[in-house]
Amino acid sequence: MSIPERSVTIIGASGALGFGLAVRLVAAGIAVTIGSRDAGRADETAARVRELVPDGAAVDGLTNADAAAARELVVLSVPFRSHHETLSQIAERMRDGQLLVDATVPLATAVGGRPTRMLGVWQGSAAQQAQELVPDGVPVVGALHTVSATLLGDLGHPLDEDVLLVGDRRADKQRVAALLDVVPGLRCVDAGRLEMARITESLTALLISLNVRHRAHAGIRITGLPDTLW
Repeated sequence: MSIPERSVTIIGASGALGFGLAVRLVAAGIAVTIGSRDAGRADETAARVRELVPDGAAVDGLTNADAAAARELVVLSVPFRSHHETLSQIAERMRDGQLLVDATVPLATAVGGRPTRMLGVWQGSAAQQAQELVPDGVPVVGALHTVSATLLGDLGHPLDEDVLLVGDRRADKQRVAALLDVVPGLRCVDAGRLEMARITESLTALLISLNVRHRAHAGIRITGLPDTLW
């Protein structure tokens, strides 16, 4: 396992998943920059994180473009309806050597449909769309599609689930795994190339259906894997 990043940008941290991730990472000692279309809203979200984790690492708020330029690793967690627009905003500020972690899921809610249905994406998945929109030197890893946003944001609830990582270079996935490994209870699993994002993203819709049916916050655990994954 590579050395984990000590700082990260989260764009879309005003949403449940991004906010939960920010809380968990700050509690684990990772400095977080929160990106939002409005700098004031980013500051408000950062203040909420500090309130929940007063003794955690530093957290600040910037506009999306400034936040994307601030850190080497950038997590994108926005509704699919905002995906293309947000990427267009940040792409001009991103540079070679950065890494984008895309947690976006093309749920049908983006067009007023049900959260248990998926939209077709011309490129194959949201993560593949992201790869087309960022600069050539910025690889994309798809991740966090099966992690419960509710449980992630509840520091009092222990986690015990896998994070499926998809991307075209193992070194990029190792980099993301090293970061997420600081969160107790999350285990990262290499799930293949970026083209597999069309499957991992669709698991979100499946889990939503399970959670509604069973009134739960289900996650995924892959069995039968070796003890050493990285």
